[in-house]
Amino acid sequence: SLISLHLLIFVLRSPSAAAAPIGICYGRVANNLPSPPSVIDLLKSNNIRYVRLFDADPTTLKSFSGTRINLVIGVPNEILPCLASNPTNASLDWLRSNIFAHVPANQVRYIRVGNEVFLKDQLFTPYVVPAILNLYQALQTLGLTDSIKLSSPQAASVVVNSYPTSSATFDPYIESAIIPLLRYLYECRSPFMVNVYRYFSYVNKGNRVSLDYALFRSDNAVRDGAMEYTNLFDASVDAFVYAMEKAGFPGIPVVVTETGWPTRGGEGASPENALAYNGNVVKRAVNEVGTRRRPRNGVEVYLFDLFDENKKGGEVYEKHFGIYGVDGVRAYNLSFN
Repeated sequence: SLISLHLLIFVLRSPSAAAAPIGICYGRVANNLPSPPSVIDLLKSNNIRYVRLFDADPTTLKSFSGTRINLVIGVPNEILPCLASNPTNASLDWLRSNIFAHVPANQVRYIRVGNEVFLKDQLFTPYVVPAILNLYQALQTLGLTDSIKLSSPQAASVVVNSYPTSSATFDPYIESAIIPLLRYLYECRSPFMVNVYRYFSYVNKGNRVSLDYALFRSDNAVRDGAMEYTNLFDASVDAFVYAMEKAGFPGIPVVVTETGWPTRGGEGASPENALAYNGNVVKRAVNEVGTRRRPRNGVEVYLFDLFDENKKGGEVYEKHFGIYGVDGVRAYNLSFN
């Protein structure tokens, strides 16, 4: 069967357990951030070698050039129609003028095509996969498809029925959009990117999610058939794995492109809790700890956020995910080693 074939290929491709990359998101929705050179110094001094950027700002990209820091570079949602509707040459021109004119290709790990489009920015849904295909052909022309992977991060809400985890499926409303994306990811060996905010689950689910379960310190395992989950992060990542399996694509790796915990502004938001959450995420990646469904595969994760972003809208806690102050001092004692 198709699923059996996918599973066989996944087993053949799967490497032995290895420490997963841990990176950080560099959001810039603020008016008090340090200069890009100061940011580079901060990243280097804390041994942070993977950074997610939310756009292709030329000044920011130039500051990373030659630093050996690996980048996830974002293509904004509003650019997708242009990239999807025009010939491959338009994507080639966009890559050359917006990315490779400012930073060398060997520093680009992923190009993130849109962000949380399918359920949060549905106007752009029809353009995601066509834009990815045009960008892929452009990367092919440049000989970069092995070193630079394309994907499109999804919100956790694209998965439904995730309690228990093994029952998770993709929302039927977006199935017609998600299947072509999964097919591309599988065929081109690219990861499924997800944004996983367990703080939101804790705040919004009431008594269904305990703080200890969200912060990796629960003594009570949540049983799911033969599986036992002791933390919400594993259960959340595995929900995507189960949903992909049910869709016929069991072999696609998962990269968590955003996760984090706020230090103030809401219930359970504190430096102590942020350290407990992010510290455990880092520790598990460094120690090659996978999820219950994929125990041999450490999860590549990008922590949100490098700094507080004082111009972000929404709830107060949205402004306070920063791991470092704008003066470069840690908000709490998190190590990336």
